[in-house]
Amino acid sequence: MSRIENDLIGCLPVPDEAYYGIHTQRAINNFHISGIVLSQYPEFIKALAYVKWAAADANCELGALDNSIRDAIVAACKKIIGGEYDSQFPSDMLQGGAGTSTNMNINEVIANIALEIMGHKKGEYQYCSPYDHVNLSQSTNDAYPTGVKLGILFYNKMVENALSELVESLKRKGQELKHVITMGRTHLQDAIPMTLGQEFDAYAATLEKEIDSLRQSADECLEINMGATAVGTGLNAIPGYAALCAQNLSNLTKFNFIPAQNLVEATSNTGSYVAYSSVLKKLATKLSKICNDLRLLTSGPRCGIHEINLPPMQAGSSIMPGKVNPVIAEVVSQTCFKVIANDFAVTMASEAGQLQLNVMEPVIAYSLLESQNLIHNAMVCLKKNCIEGITANEEHCKELVMNSIGIVTALNPYIGYENSTAIAKEALETGANVYDLVLKKNVLSKDELDRILNPENMTGI
Repeated sequence: MSRIENDLIGCLPVPDEAYYGIHTQRAINNFHISGIVLSQYPEFIKALAYVKWAAADANCELGALDNSIRDAIVAACKKIIGGEYDSQFPSDMLQGGAGTSTNMNINEVIANIALEIMGHKKGEYQYCSPYDHVNLSQSTNDAYPTGVKLGILFYNKMVENALSELVESLKRKGQELKHVITMGRTHLQDAIPMTLGQEFDAYAATLEKEIDSLRQSADECLEINMGATAVGTGLNAIPGYAALCAQNLSNLTKFNFIPAQNLVEATSNTGSYVAYSSVLKKLATKLSKICNDLRLLTSGPRCGIHEINLPPMQAGSSIMPGKVNPVIAEVVSQTCFKVIANDFAVTMASEAGQLQLNVMEPVIAYSLLESQNLIHNAMVCLKKNCIEGITANEEHCKELVMNSIGIVTALNPYIGYENSTAIAKEALETGANVYDLVLKKNVLSKDELDRILNPENMTGI
């Protein structure tokens, strides 16, 4: 069963049970692109509903919207925020029209829920209109980007929490392995001794820096252009609406939104998206580097470095019995590659803006929300399925250190660079132990040598 709705193009049947309307139905028909639809990002739906709630309150306070209609719109928004109607958002995340399909999707669903609350049927828009009431004092060009920014802020909280938990997990692992002596490497060659604890502490420290970076970058999304309407001139918005709407949205969400000082500039400017995306890219780059290290350190088990063991998660081969692969580190790196690629999409879409509007915002929104979800899931997976279960091959690590040419670096202050180089060269050529060569050449006493080459003394612990 269906109902017939009309727009400027003509008539179209809409399923009776649908709370969306003709504009959303046209989007369903037109945009078979990504297969990823708005309903897959519930925090974004919630963000859009908050925007419409704040707008309805502002319009009512300024005398432009009847109290009864405002109450029905707000009640509808509350239901959507509660997740009751997520299935009613089938618009593809990739769409033409600068987000108009998404804006109309939320307008139509709110209007039809409100109509039922008021005792009317879906589609009886003379009582509550997606355009005249839900979208009052708005354009897609201010409501949609405001919803995107709020969605980013919602998802950023999730990303921050996952990152904080991963950092704490790495710190705990650093404490657990602080006594395990290993060989530091530069250029993939032996360098000087350190501890596995220092290695994991460094991972924690580099990721911890990104918590503040995420927070500071997300704060750029707090400047919104509600009240700008189409191009930033505020046509059809009531005087005082922009500031009041921003204040209402702040009260509802507990984020401190501010109205943009120059609404024309704010309507075409997508710089805050580029800034936030770059932080996600930086975080992804660091995560992937850590995963590269983990794969190297666990390589083997007999013919590689094999200083640590990653938790075995699944059989590694359909042909090689007994093989176990570092699958969690692998999938996290692959996820990071996608986040890095999304950053490029955001950059190009931002550059593609023309005159008073950037019509490419849907791909920006899609890329950012996807990146946030991907990197959140990757960090949760890495912490739970990898970091927490890492163990060290302690004796093997110590043996590698004691047999390494790298410990000769510690002799430099005592016997000079040239003598140290000669000993290192002979050790490499003959396979002899650095310790034995120093004693053989009588350049240091055994007591002096033991003190200098004590790995614990060389690690600074």
